[in-house]
Amino acid sequence: MKIDVLVAEIGSTTTVVNAFDHLESEDPVFLGQGQAPTSVKEGDVNIGLQAAIEDMRKNLHIENEKLEYTHMLATSSAAGGLRMTVHGLVYDMTVKAAKEAALGAGANIHLITAGKLSKVDMIKLDRIKPNIILIAGGVDYGERETALYNSELIAASDLDIPVIYAGNIAVADDVKLIFEAYSKEKNLHLVPNVYPKIDILNIEPTREVIQDIFEKHITEAKGMEKIREMVNGPIIPTPGAVMKASKILKDEIGDLVTIDVGGATTDIHSVTEGTEKVNKILVEPEPVAKRTVEGDLGMRYSSLALYEATSLNKIREYLGSKDSKINIRENFKFRHENPDFVAETEDDIIFDEMMAMLCTEIAMNRHVGTLESIFSPMGTLFVQNGKDLTDVKYVIGTGGIINNSRNPRKILDLTLFNEDNPLLLKPKYPKFLVDKTYIMSAMGLLANDYPDIAYQIMKEYLVEI
Repeated sequence: MKIDVLVAEIGSTTTVVNAFDHLESEDPVFLGQGQAPTSVKEGDVNIGLQAAIEDMRKNLHIENEKLEYTHMLATSSAAGGLRMTVHGLVYDMTVKAAKEAALGAGANIHLITAGKLSKVDMIKLDRIKPNIILIAGGVDYGERETALYNSELIAASDLDIPVIYAGNIAVADDVKLIFEAYSKEKNLHLVPNVYPKIDILNIEPTREVIQDIFEKHITEAKGMEKIREMVNGPIIPTPGAVMKASKILKDEIGDLVTIDVGGATTDIHSVTEGTEKVNKILVEPEPVAKRTVEGDLGMRYSSLALYEATSLNKIREYLGSKDSKINIRENFKFRHENPDFVAETEDDIIFDEMMAMLCTEIAMNRHVGTLESIFSPMGTLFVQNGKDLTDVKYVIGTGGIINNSRNPRKILDLTLFNEDNPLLLKPKYPKFLVDKTYIMSAMGLLANDYPDIAYQIMKEYLVEI
């Protein structure tokens, strides 16, 4: 059997493969899917990929046929995904802009600094061993010293990794000379300033370079080098693919939020300009496409951190009548120690759904903007910090727990505006869609070459609830 495209998503806990055919025709076909545990513990993620392909072959009833494909594409968040550090001038300006660029590209940020790097910062950098370092700092033709200082410190270090400079354009050539002086010019990538003027964000060029670098250096997880040999298309971070799919959808159906609850993290992607009324009191600029990633909110690897991030009262509330029958902390601990665990009993299913509710609610509360009251000679005024999501038209749920839930509405309801906390700018009247077939990240990849077809398939397979 020969197909057009095979798309693999190598996640922290699960590897999924999706097969698509007839992509050049008016009737593209989603043929089917296979899943298997990601085999990070075995030391080779290729094992999990091959198991997922075999599962797909069984689902398509082609166990005895040779499977061929014209293209294979892949996303990955295994081995911690894309680790980055971000270093800027002032946190509320250039650092924030650089952070938005990195997160929107699908990175997990392990260190953020403002101002000149210290010796302790450099020790942390050495221990983190990021995949990419992002240096920003200053509006164009503004402050120069900090970006130059940080660039030289990083160039002079033992770190031999890609560095993106996205700061003051006036010193870009000087930064290049610094890296050449330390024979590290091959590591440096110069891009336009992420914060060229006050209250102006320019983050898309940096996002594109981050994903390009990720694809070239994605050999961190054991076995990824074999997958790179199999793939004849791009490999990008899974969150970056989900963001791409969300942006494609936004252009077609309107403003939206995508919730992706995974084994290690919970990601929120919002694609909206916000309401004009609320944005008039916005303190700092926000990107149209924004991603936040919560590394302490996950169903398996981060389950103990999730337990610490919430309260027993909230856990008991969401467990309902099952509360007294379940050893709460032991269940969180068990999932942390057994990331491949699949809930099958009624008690375990209810417990997993409670965890998904916690992940969704906490992550959404952290992602959305807030209204804050300030006192002035004219009386009390309100200002907005962060994204206004009150008017988004859709909330989309993806990730295994939401896709497979018997009641995904119960989970997604926790994204909604709550009169008890009216200063959180959460969605008020959205429709809910669920990625039941788990194809959003695949569509983000497919959209690079087939944007119309990606939307067509998502329109068919995202289920309104």
